[in-house]
Amino acid sequence: QVQLVESGGGFVQPGRSLRLSCAASGISSNMYHMSWHRQAPGMQRELVAIILTTGTTNYADAVKGRFTMSRDNAKNTVYLQMNSLKPEDTAVYYCFAKYTLGPEFYWGEGTQVTVSS
Repeated sequence: QVQLVESGGGFVQPGRSLRLSCAASGISSNMYHMSWHRQAPGMQRELVAIILTTGTTNYADAVKGRFTMSRDNAKNTVYLQMNSLKPEDTAVYYCFAKYTLGPEFYWGEGTQVTVSS
């Protein structure tokens, strides 16, 4: 059974940092493009960052220069380092895995990030 388990969310003040982790089981993450998405209340889910199997990354304009996504294939885990957090970063953050050789994809359950003073 495939599972993506996010962790590392929490409540932080503006300007602080958090690091999210997404641990995959049941798949070899090195065969998947991995990404982070977020959904704020009343808003559509949006792409935050993506890391391809090659290690290439891309970011939403709203987080460029503040967020960094990385992967550790040996640990089947991806990370999202979030610096200089803003109240508008408040959302549930979801991990997503897309198989490179087929149509399979998987979502995690999400982790809440709240940025407030």
